[in-house]
Amino acid sequence: MANKRIFIGTGRRKSSVAQVKMVPGKGKITINGVDVNEYFPYETNVMDLKQPLVATATEETFDIEAKVNGGGFSGQAGAVRLGITRALLEYDAPNAESEDNFRKKLKVAGFITRDPRAKERKKPGLKAARRAPQFSKR
Repeated sequence: MANKRIFIGTGRRKSSVAQVKMVPGKGKITINGVDVNEYFPYETNVMDLKQPLVATATEETFDIEAKVNGGGFSGQAGAVRLGITRALLEYDAPNAESEDNFRKKLKVAGFITRDPRAKERKKPGLKAARRAPQFSKR
């Protein structure tokens, strides 16, 4: 058992933060102690967070355990996806110079870059970030 390596990645998206642990296994994904299909209400969220595993053909290679805080389901799925990507890069670090490394595949798919989009703050005098009160001519 001393040979089992743990690969760790931290992901952020909107106001969500995910800490992901990846261990060699059968492909079981657990989020906050609950199975991924029970935790996320929509299948699209599950597909979204599995994308880096599909891109690198490692769906059944690792067991993944994630702890997620903050935000909603979409942000949490994005945070877990970035965490999985960073853990995969840590796993593949010894092969960084090889022609068939994970980094190239993940970079082309756009998974390495953190999505900077977040909710814009409300401005004074407006109803929302950019929504102005209705104009009345009279």
